[in-house]
Amino acid sequence: MRVLVTRPAHSATRTTQRLRDMGHEPLLLPLRQPLHDSAAALAALATTSDAVAVTSAEAIRVLSALGEKLRPHLARPLFAVGETTAEEARGLGFRSVASSQGNGRDLAELVAAEKPGTLLYLAGTPRAETFEGRLRELGIHFSVAECYRMQPVAPSPAEIEAIFSGPHPQAILFYSRQTAEDFFRAPELRSAVPEHGGIRLLCLSEAVAQAIPAALKKNVTISPMPDEKSLLSLL
Repeated sequence: MRVLVTRPAHSATRTTQRLRDMGHEPLLLPLRQPLHDSAAALAALATTSDAVAVTSAEAIRVLSALGEKLRPHLARPLFAVGETTAEEARGLGFRSVASSQGNGRDLAELVAAEKPGTLLYLAGTPRAETFEGRLRELGIHFSVAECYRMQPVAPSPAEIEAIFSGPHPQAILFYSRQTAEDFFRAPELRSAVPEHGGIRLLCLSEAVAQAIPAALKKNVTISPMPDEKSLLSLL
């Protein structure tokens, strides 16, 4: 199956290998790219001392750029959405890592159960407010450090033609609401997915699926869990 991956290029590397291992043909069309602010992350770590929370592996990649400056903070508890992000944190040297299997709301519930005291949330922008909203509901004190920004990337007409001029993708993977919005906001991409075509639109969560145009909702399938293993199981 020809599968279009809309993740940022660095994240898509592992995805494309997984797709090949499953016998599929991956096609890449990154629609966002990260801009890291490691100085903001370091400043936030230096002025706090309690647990750290991340809702994306992108925050772990920001921390990886700190090198030896990160060492004094590796004993701090770290809470992550998803086991993949948790594994990246352990690989970086964090010794006490806990992960939720759901979304940001589930992570907030996990944090509340552990009662870590004040929490530092290493966040990106734009982002959903699910995690922060639930933390407030639970009465958990936290601070936010925005340490990366996901910037839109406009694909060139040549890139779009290379993907859609021949046999069309049979499935498109959407990992974030922002990426889905970017895709269908581009006229060339929107027109490449006909309403009566059979292209499957596979979304990581219900929030992502909400960005799919109404006329294409019948093509949407939502991952049973908001992680890549579950998303790829839909293929």
